[in-house]
Amino acid sequence: MIKIQVDMTLCQHYGQCVFEAPNVFHLNDDDKLEYLAEADDSERDNVESAVDVCPMQAIRIVE
Repeated sequence: MIKIQVDMTLCQHYGQCVFEAPNVFHLNDDDKLEYLAEADDSERDNVESAVDVCPMQAIRIVE
């Protein structure tokens, strides 16, 4: 399992992460980001892509 953190004080809910890792990130009905704090190792590449594309650099993988 990989652990994921999103700094919600930085996140502006652009949703770029949703396109990269839709099994981990999604926007709720209010267009606010929701995410899984832990994801299967099979999602690592997708989550790393989400980290890379986040315009606010709000996402990180906790090692």
